[in-house]
Amino acid sequence: MSVEAGELHARDHAGFLEEVHSFEFWFQSVEGYLHDRPYGIAADTPMPELEPARRQALVSTLSTYCVGEVAALEASSGMIAFAPNRATKIYLATQAVDEARHLEVLLHRLHELGVDDAEATFEARSNPNLLAFRDRLLRCVAERDWLASVFAQNVILESMEFAAFHSHARTADPRTAQMLSGVLKDERRHIGFGENDLGRHLRRHPEDRKRLAALQHELDPLVLACFEDSLARLGMPASERPDVGRLYLESVARLGIAR
Repeated sequence: MSVEAGELHARDHAGFLEEVHSFEFWFQSVEGYLHDRPYGIAADTPMPELEPARRQALVSTLSTYCVGEVAALEASSGMIAFAPNRATKIYLATQAVDEARHLEVLLHRLHELGVDDAEATFEARSNPNLLAFRDRLLRCVAERDWLASVFAQNVILESMEFAAFHSHARTADPRTAQMLSGVLKDERRHIGFGENDLGRHLRRHPEDRKRLAALQHELDPLVLACFEDSLARLGMPASERPDVGRLYLESVARLGIAR
């Protein structure tokens, strides 16, 4: 952004939020890592030949990611209607754009892998635990439960995706890794919004930690089972999988919510 060093931090908190929730801030954030990368991948990135088993594992995993992005797209767009203020509505609009882009680049990568009917079939290929998570998240949104919606989407779902994408990108083929690197930058911004919004609420209403802990207790088994299946498909050794789960749990724990 065209902001002098330290200027953001010198502003009052409401002004700071107005700035970082704006479309201008969003545009400046994404332009640097999306410019000249159609579908999140530079044109000169090589197209690798994958062995059939590795290709099938990647197709299944990317299909599961698609379910998560659809869930976040539908949830973030639905939350706009009951967001508490204009700046938050604008922020959620930028998140909905991010989620739509993530879905688009994932579907494009599936097409590159030879899946012609990716949009019609990704749900059938995906992990059933994430489908159950999506249904629970969208129920929170349908009930216009702001606290539960932000926690389920911007803390639990985004932390789960960040941990999964971060681990996957380390061993992925060059095109998949580059695509995931751009998605990860968006996930950091989405998690930051959730932690900031809920952190401010919980400082005023610490009694709500108990309700969020109950929701986490309900959703954690779905998240961790999804991790286990996806990472096993990608060939990650069992000894390394607990580290991924720990990355997710540490992110959720930063809000001081004890199960």
